[in-house]
Amino acid sequence: MRVVASGAQTIVGLLEAEGVEVCFGLPGVHNLALWEALRESPIRLVGVRHEQAAVYAADGYARATGRLGVALTTTGPGAANTLGALGEAWASRSPVLVIATDIPATLRRPGAYRGVLHETTDQAAMFAPVVKSVHRATSADDLPEAAAWAVKAPVSAPARPAYLEVPTDVLAQEVGDPPQVAFASDLQSRPFDEATRLIDASERPLIWAGSGSLPGDGLARLADRLKAPVVTTYGAAGVLPASHPCRVGMPPHVEPVGRLWDEADLVVAVGSDLDGVQTQNFAQPQPPHLLALNVDPADATKNYRADLVVDWPADETCARLADTVAPRTGTLERLRDVRAEACRALDDRALRFLDAIRFAVPDESVLVVDMCIPGYWLAGFHTPAAPRRLQVPLGWGTLGYAFPAAVGAGLAGRGPVVSISGDGGFLYACGELATVAQERIPLTAVIVDDGGYGMLRYDQDVTDVERFGVDLSTPDFAALAAAFGIRAETVDGLSDEFGEALARHVEDQEASVLVARTPEPLVPPPNTSPNWYRRRR
Repeated sequence: MRVVASGAQTIVGLLEAEGVEVCFGLPGVHNLALWEALRESPIRLVGVRHEQAAVYAADGYARATGRLGVALTTTGPGAANTLGALGEAWASRSPVLVIATDIPATLRRPGAYRGVLHETTDQAAMFAPVVKSVHRATSADDLPEAAAWAVKAPVSAPARPAYLEVPTDVLAQEVGDPPQVAFASDLQSRPFDEATRLIDASERPLIWAGSGSLPGDGLARLADRLKAPVVTTYGAAGVLPASHPCRVGMPPHVEPVGRLWDEADLVVAVGSDLDGVQTQNFAQPQPPHLLALNVDPADATKNYRADLVVDWPADETCARLADTVAPRTGTLERLRDVRAEACRALDDRALRFLDAIRFAVPDESVLVVDMCIPGYWLAGFHTPAAPRRLQVPLGWGTLGYAFPAAVGAGLAGRGPVVSISGDGGFLYACGELATVAQERIPLTAVIVDDGGYGMLRYDQDVTDVERFGVDLSTPDFAALAAAFGIRAETVDGLSDEFGEALARHVEDQEASVLVARTPEPLVPPPNTSPNWYRRRR
């Protein structure tokens, strides 16, 4: 005999079947039926203080685990509040699902705005530009299928967010059983032999690894076979361990590393679209030959012309090619010279900050950084011990990502979590201190307080514009954290004292805040756009 289930219970059941362990959300009058269904579920419901934070937390969880991150929101303004964070998840290809309610179906009149609480004329249309797919249930009849597809969409290749919209009255209605669904693979081409010939014909191959190179050891095996230098994008940080001889360990925005691209006669782009942020807005020249390993051929060729696209999972393709290409016997001694030349040009204070992070943050940690100068240094020059242990919001570039995303990463069970925010970015989501305290989420929130938007000050300085609108009045952050019952400490600078304090905080299993006062901000690194050495003519 079939168990009668409501729309809300059906959605929660689908999430359970997908292996979802935690959801982030904010309740409203329209979505309380989901809260009731989750009351009886093993899924942990974490209530946040702003809908944007719900999506950031889901994104942080998804990046740390590779699994589906889920955010729940109510109708109208609640749904709209998620868009900035969802755009970041979309641009960074995170498997995130936003489930939002709509006004009751019985009150909806197509094409008319009737003034119902939280009503919009077309709520789903707001989401279309920042999701992989939109799924709308308009009645109890179509909810099971819409929800089933929505849960599968984000984690199906290529990964990106999805949006599910359900009228509030349908959540409470009895619905049928959801169908079994699966996305058909569009993978068609397997030109492994052509790829092998292209690689074997090269003399100076370079591997460019993007987030699509995760997971597995195929990339490392191919690099070992070719003795080829490997440049990793922000999303692929840690795909090669720090000890791997082929790891370049610095971004192509550093000129000695950029020359590796210029000198290569073949670039093997593994799971990357060679985006503007990584290529200095495409100022890197078209390589003589480009082999793209990417499940999405359009994505692989939208920025640079490829000789060949292998639209098969990148790690599997790398492993296959590692078994078929001719082995190289050369050494990678030149990489030591590249690193040495690059390091000589880097700011000494920034290098001390990076050393402090290496000292304080253990290998098993997850480091979540924001759009701030210390975050940019870590994005370009910190090598985590493994994939998914460094999160950078440089898909869309959303300020305010780090702290709420760390809330999600803190529940991923992958070790200690440290967020690095500037004073401006932290204030985007400082209310989530209440979430951290209430839910007892283990994380260390670092706030680098220089009293303003340090990067924007620099932008004005280098263009000889008088500083204007970039200084901020900041609170006593330690007192703010203490008001929520969270332990806090303040230190001066970002070197030895900072590193020692951070090590103590990370060792503590309780949530904490560490404030680093830096009246003299770090100099922005070469991977920030004012300092790019390449310029389009």
